[in-house]
Amino acid sequence: MKVRFDEAADALYIRLDEAAIEESEEVTPGVVLDFDAANRVVGIEILKVRERLPGADLKRIQFEVA
Repeated sequence: MKVRFDEAADALYIRLDEAAIEESEEVTPGVVLDFDAANRVVGIEILKVRERLPGADLKRIQFEVA
């Protein structure tokens, strides 16, 4: 999994799998899912991140493993 924040675009991208992206769909305004050939979600793009998460420190991301 890879997580990337593009400050200039104010976009967060989470890549779940390295499979080729076959299709993308905006499921809600500003949230785009990328699908592979088997229709599995392999990427998530969130636009206008600073609006959605005001005050969030996007340079540090904490992961929790249960």
